[in-house]
Amino acid sequence: MTRAFRVLALFFGVLLTFVGPIIIDDQIVKNTVIDPNNEMSYNMWKDVPVPFYMSIYFFHILNPQEILKGEKPMVEQRGPYVYRKRIQKDNITFHPNNTVSYKEYRSYYFERSMSVGNESDVVTIPNMLVLGAAVMMENLPFAVRIMVSTTFKTFKEGAFLTKTVGELMWGYDSKLVDFLNKYLPGMLPSTGKFGLFAEFNNSDTGLFTIFTGKGNIRNIHKVNSWNGLTELSYWQTPQCNMINGTAGQMWPPFMTEESTLPFYSPDACRSLELVYQRPGEFKGVPLYRFVAPKTMFANGTDYAPNEGFCPCRQSGLLNVSTCRHNSPAFISHPHFFNADPVLLDYVQGLHPNEEEHGLFIDIHPQTGVPLNVSIRLQLNLYMKKVSGITETGKISEVVMPMIWFEESGYIDGPVLSTFYTNLVVLPAVMEYVQYGFIALGLVTIIIAAFVHYKVKVKLPSRSPSDLCYHVFFNCMSHHSACCPTNRCKTEQESLH
Repeated sequence: MTRAFRVLALFFGVLLTFVGPIIIDDQIVKNTVIDPNNEMSYNMWKDVPVPFYMSIYFFHILNPQEILKGEKPMVEQRGPYVYRKRIQKDNITFHPNNTVSYKEYRSYYFERSMSVGNESDVVTIPNMLVLGAAVMMENLPFAVRIMVSTTFKTFKEGAFLTKTVGELMWGYDSKLVDFLNKYLPGMLPSTGKFGLFAEFNNSDTGLFTIFTGKGNIRNIHKVNSWNGLTELSYWQTPQCNMINGTAGQMWPPFMTEESTLPFYSPDACRSLELVYQRPGEFKGVPLYRFVAPKTMFANGTDYAPNEGFCPCRQSGLLNVSTCRHNSPAFISHPHFFNADPVLLDYVQGLHPNEEEHGLFIDIHPQTGVPLNVSIRLQLNLYMKKVSGITETGKISEVVMPMIWFEESGYIDGPVLSTFYTNLVVLPAVMEYVQYGFIALGLVTIIIAAFVHYKVKVKLPSRSPSDLCYHVFFNCMSHHSACCPTNRCKTEQESLH
């Protein structure tokens, strides 16, 4: 190998060491910007190709009559009842300030093969219409409470509800609901059937306006406004009313272990933030796992920044009454995971653990694309005895778990193959090539230096007579007139 080749190999290797990562990062920026010209990434953003599932677990009440007598509630988890979630963005509009607006529509389809039973299975849970209304009217005049109780009796509504899974999820016919919608419009979240998820199916999450990443890739997917708002009005402090982070599907690229995952959740009525836990791999693709910090649902006493989300109860509960028609509803982690242990003392049948009840998002740090997602939350109802409303009996004050749900999905199939090839294999090949050039250049230079050294060391030394002989022989063989015969003879004689 020539010296030029050796130098060029070393040069290209060193050059790729610095230029290679720049090329990869530049391609990531170009391919993650929300732009219809980026066909693959744009279609992934517009119509999420990953199958998402919502798994529902009910807390079936085993002792409803005993609860009315003041005894501790006993529950049994029933589930999962699994629904495939279809997500599609519509009304997409790009704006001159490098933002894009859209509405995201969601619909749910029951998956019997993945479920523990049918939607016709029957479970018993607290009746939110009765027990929720009782707490809401606790401070009204006694006569009003008597009238409310009479209304419940008229429509045969009790403290607990025994219905099918399908009815509890998507709504059931209720004469009380019809009465309230007719004479007290706006009191209930829906004008049709009353169900825990009736307003979620075939609905949208509001009008999001997010940054496309053009001009500043660090802003990509971050929310600029939601329903035209840049801040909320549900909470008590400006910090708690901030709309932070992304819409919860993708994040800016080039994450580090110091990064966090902030996002705004319309369903939780607030911004949430996950923190880094550990690195890992998902089917060969490197990832960072982000989880909920213990402070996420801490009360204002245990974590001062959360004071704005109060009035609070024990840590581990988020009071969402201000954005849920003032009903005494609370969000928590399933089975009160990471919550004040006293909550477990009030209900029998809960067994929290991180593996089953902790939420997480696995992110590819270079692109900000989620690889594996599991969001787990629980809906609870605060209930108690309210004088004048006899349906509440002697119920002890308790935050009662009703259901918990898990929204999960992961990249697989052709999407994973494309992702793996472009973001794992190709960068690895480029890295091997750059180090190969460096190694080739260094090895050839070392070999050349070694050979040169060995030749120099082993070259045999010649005496003056040998030297003169060879010079004389060469001269005579060419009949040269300038052969140094006299000088050679003199040098030979001097040796003797």
